[in-house]
This record gives sequence, structure tokens and C-alpha cells, in this order.
Amino acid sequence: MSALPVGTSDLTGCDEILVAVDGPVRIVTLNNPGDANAVNNTMHTAFARLWATLADDAEARAVLLTGTGDFFSAGGDLVEWLHTHVENPVTRRAGMRDARRIVRDMVDFPLPIVAAVNGPAIGFGCSIAVLCDIVLMSDRSFLADTHVASGLVAGDGGSVLWPLLMSLLKAKEYLLLGERIKAEKAVDLGLANRVVPHADIKTEGLALAHRLAALPARAVQDTKRTLNLHAQRAITGILEYGISAETECFTTPEHRAAIDKFLDRT
Repeated sequence: MSALPVGTSDLTGCDEILVAVDGPVRIVTLNNPGDANAVNNTMHTAFARLWATLADDAEARAVLLTGTGDFFSAGGDLVEWLHTHVENPVTRRAGMRDARRIVRDMVDFPLPIVAAVNGPAIGFGCSIAVLCDIVLMSDRSFLADTHVASGLVAGDGGSVLWPLLMSLLKAKEYLLLGERIKAEKAVDLGLANRVVPHADIKTEGLALAHRLAALPARAVQDTKRTLNLHAQRAITGILEYGISAETECFTTPEHRAAIDKFLDRT
């Protein structure tokens, strides 16, 4: 299969989220290669608004989500994004409002979303990967929800969906400790569908997205909607508390210390 189409930022208004058209498939690429595709303020805002825009695309039938280069997303840009949230209550509220919107919009999104996790998916990257409908992981990739390790509640992360995908005990272990979950283990736990050789991850993800796009659209979309009612029930009961608790953590000494420790190492 040929290489993925070159993305454009026309739909998002920023260079950090690229959207390319490949027939009925929309390829969304996280594009901050200088910082391992870490999410900054611009990317986070654009990503939160992306799903409503794609839902209005009458020609789209499926979405592929991946990252530029050999990273999916290394989490938050601590210098800009998390640091700003600690010091500025206005951007903190806006950021957490967008975090809530991302979870809800990805779960409500009518089209199937395939994640081609082409490298480390940490924090934000881990959260959005598992919100997709089918998750392919490169044999070089791993997942890690590092909210707790950085002094935050995993309010918009694994706390919402992980207990639906694995045992509650396992969810507690990996969320509290923030340990890396290698690709094979992620499949065993139920966080991913299968492992793909690194060189093939994006082309195989695109092929899968096209398979989904070729199916009867109404049947695919309503089946996804029916299955995601399980996730929506979890969101209704958990997300609001989790987001509120996470927001409060941005001002704790533990979170500030975690940021300072990381910045001292860089």
C-alpha cells in the first residue's frame, strides 16, 4: 500500500493537528514532532473541536488517528500546557472544559475511529487512543496513564473507561502506579486489539479504516452507538467528578513538584 496522504491543517486551523482525505477515510495526525507529539494549548483546543467538524463531513465514513514519526503522543507539553494550567485559572478552566469535550465527543462521534498507535502513547496520548473504537499498536509502542504519578487525578483518562475494558483490580494497579503497558500486554488486558509490526502500523490502520468505511454506513454507526451506550453510562456517572477532582489537583504542591522535577531533568 502507498504511503499515507499528506495531511493539511485546513479543518483545524493549526499545524499540530493534520487532517488528510483518503476517499471516505479521514486521517488525523498528531503533529508536534519536535516534542514527541506532546499536546500543547493549540493542539488541545483544536483536537477538542475537531470531532464536531468531522461529524459534519457528509463524505466521511471512518477516521484513522495516528502520530507523526515514531511517536503517538508523549502526553502534555509541561513547559507550556501543564505549567500554564498551574499558574492561570482561566486557561486551567478552559483546558479542563476541552478535556471533558474530547471524551464526550469521541464517544459520541458517529463514525468508527481506528487508532494506529505508532509509538509511545502517554497521558493525553494514552487517553485518546483508548477512546478509539479499534486500537492497533506498533510492536515498539506502549501505553502509560501517568496522571497520578504527576500529582493529578486520572479524571479524563483511564478512570472512565479502563474498568470497562479490564478488571477493576488491574485498572487500579496500572492507573495508580502509572507503569508502562507494552503493546502485547495492552492486548492481553483489553486496551488494544492487536500488535502490528512497526513498519506496517499506519498502512494497516488505514486498510482497516477503509474496510470499516466500505460497510453499510447506517449499520456501522448505529452499532457503534449501541455499544458506546456502555461507555456513556460510565461517563455520566464518573467523568464530571473526575474532571472536577483533576482540576483541583493542578494547584496542589505535589503536582507543582512533579512538574518542577521533570523540568529540572530536561
